Amino acid sequence: MKKIRYGIGFATGRKSFKKVLGAYIQTWLEAKKKLPPDCEVSLSLFVAYDLDYLSTQSTDYTNLSQEIVDQFDNIIFLGAKNALRSIERLEKGGVFTKTELRSVFGSGYADKRNAILYAALDNQIDYLLFLDDDEYPLAVTSNSDVCLWSGQHVMLSHLLEIPNADYTNGHHCGYISPIPQIRFNEQLTEADFQSFIEAISNDIISWESMKRLMESGGVTYASKEVLTQKQKMDVPEIHGCKFISGANLCINLTNPGRTFPFYNPPGARGEDTFLSTLLHERTVRQIPCYAFHDGFSTYKHILDGALPTQLAPITAESRAVVTRFLGACTGWVRYKPLLVYLTKPEAFEREMAHMQSTLSEVLPKFAAYAEDDGFLAIEGEFLKYRKNVAKHAAQLHLAQATWKKLLEVIAAEDR
Repeated sequence: MKKIRYGIGFATGRKSFKKVLGAYIQTWLEAKKKLPPDCEVSLSLFVAYDLDYLSTQSTDYTNLSQEIVDQFDNIIFLGAKNALRSIERLEKGGVFTKTELRSVFGSGYADKRNAILYAALDNQIDYLLFLDDDEYPLAVTSNSDVCLWSGQHVMLSHLLEIPNADYTNGHHCGYISPIPQIRFNEQLTEADFQSFIEAISNDIISWESMKRLMESGGVTYASKEVLTQKQKMDVPEIHGCKFISGANLCINLTNPGRTFPFYNPPGARGEDTFLSTLLHERTVRQIPCYAFHDGFSTYKHILDGALPTQLAPITAESRAVVTRFLGACTGWVRYKPLLVYLTKPEAFEREMAHMQSTLSEVLPKFAAYAEDDGFLAIEGEFLKYRKNVAKHAAQLHLAQATWKKLLEVIAAEDR
């Protein structure tokens, strides 16, 4: 009998994660019947939770239903106190400095993923699947303006493919992009918006694809070809990156030395993008399973079985949409300097100068159009992160070096 230790990881700040977890477990109970009879899967759950994000309390995460608890052989919760105790234990060993440990296990989003990854390795998990609390095991396609829904065996799909890869990444549909549908006018033209998006985005976002997405109301529909033909592919390398997403992402832990830590600059996101810069010599495979991203938390009733026949467009008339777009833009300008610094060092000064001139020209137009002066602060954020780019690169390299030392500690303890 072949026994596989399979880990499920959530880095979350929403109490609704329990309902999402329940949906994945229900699909797993159906899907695991397709496993070979000589294969036994032991499930472990790792939850790194943030109480400050939405003013929640620890019991919002730890009080799981008995039905869910019964599916796992091991459940580990990683709150701030647990993480601090782990850091103190490692620091007392004399191998690590506090600065080293903080580079991997700080308070940011990447650090929560690292806490899960380290705990999974420490518990000898074979494969670790990261899921998000706003992504559901469903695919939605469009047929004559009517939504067609299909369940997705996300856990099974990754488990079948990950033994032959270092990373497997599924697809996403639904509300992936925070960019709203905009009615262009003299105040904010299409050319203004195009130059802005091209300046702040990464190398896998083209204006043409973004324009098509905006025209469809900001909704990304699943590919019928991927779903029916079960298309798989190795993720290509683009300007030094094998781009992945941070969820619907499985990591092969059978050879821990082939893993990397997550990192994002302080206060920024992009932990999946910076991991992408490290994957040159890793097998990264995109597999044919989807997760529906409920980016605005407006379709939670989907998990109760109420499937909409149409998905509402994302428009700039909604204050919540504008606020989310502003937050996304701020996050993008915070991590774009480091991304260029790492992947195109020879073009860094030129690209930063272009980015600054674009922001100076376009941001006042955004602020006027959206009636939100928050857009004017984006340029200041960009300048700060551009100035500190060498410092952030050093933090990234320290996190990588510390991670290697952590793997050595785990290997020594296993011997």
